[in-house]
Amino acid sequence: MTPSPVSPAPAERDLQRLAWARTSLDDPTATLQRASVDAGHRSYWRSTGSGPARIVMDAPPGLEDVRPWLRIRDLFAANGVRVPQVLARDIDHGFLLLEDLGPRTLAQTITAASADADFDAAITQLLKLQAIAPPADLPVFGEALLQRDAGLFEEWFLRRHLGLVPDCSASDQLELVQRRLMDNALGQPKVLVHRDFMPRNLMPVQSEHGADGPAVLDFQDCVLGPIAYDPVSLFKDAFLSWPLPRVDGWLARYHARALAAGLPVPPLPRFLRDADWLGVQRHLKILGIFARLSHRDGKPKYLVDAPRFIAYLDEVLPRHEALAPLADLIQMQVKPAMRARGELA
Repeated sequence: MTPSPVSPAPAERDLQRLAWARTSLDDPTATLQRASVDAGHRSYWRSTGSGPARIVMDAPPGLEDVRPWLRIRDLFAANGVRVPQVLARDIDHGFLLLEDLGPRTLAQTITAASADADFDAAITQLLKLQAIAPPADLPVFGEALLQRDAGLFEEWFLRRHLGLVPDCSASDQLELVQRRLMDNALGQPKVLVHRDFMPRNLMPVQSEHGADGPAVLDFQDCVLGPIAYDPVSLFKDAFLSWPLPRVDGWLARYHARALAAGLPVPPLPRFLRDADWLGVQRHLKILGIFARLSHRDGKPKYLVDAPRFIAYLDEVLPRHEALAPLADLIQMQVKPAMRARGELA
């Protein structure tokens, strides 16, 4: 049976969720408290009652189909990736009962002192993920997706947010750089890509036998794509910044382990260049997404992190002469416009 095209009213959904949780937990006294809200329509609720805490995932039918999440979760679990355990499922009504991995993500627990060990554990999970044979129908991180991502920066960040309309010369130069970034992404070896493999989507967990994580979350949008994409997402994410020498060291550490695991990484100098360029592509995309979240979806808090991505670009662009037109655009137009808005020191 396919999900209903009409989602119930919020109050009705609250009653359905609680009733399903009590039945699944075999606890008529159980209550639910909001644990987190997904970027989509999913929400997560922590149970309290006579037994151990659990998490109820609520994916309202007609708004969110839980099956893509389940499909990738089951694929990952079958290949040794640490993912949340599913204790009960009602696909038709959009409810899942999951183990409770705790309230804090890796983004909230990682420190400068723990980062080497934390990232080494994350790399272990990433290598398992990248070794999975992608399903034949998995979407491809190809030309169409790259073109869409490229347009986000100019449409939403430059034009809508900053009010910048590049002249013909600047627009041509930006298009040239975007083309070079896309060609780099398309030319890399392809593996299964999470697309948001970052500390906020990793949960530090331990079993009675010791560390068995971090557990990987928010994986339903996997694609077949460039091998450097997830390592860059891990070390240069949207909410944590690290000194560039440490990032370079972690990328080299990932590369050595990926090579030993038989993954199709190119030689280290080429891989580091690929990672730099994919990072630039991702940073531009995220600036566009943050601006869209603010102006279209009424979520301005994301743009607070825009200076972080400008700083990422400042670090990497001087390394690559082929990306100089983008560096000029950032210095001559983007930074002055952000300063005028009070968004950049």
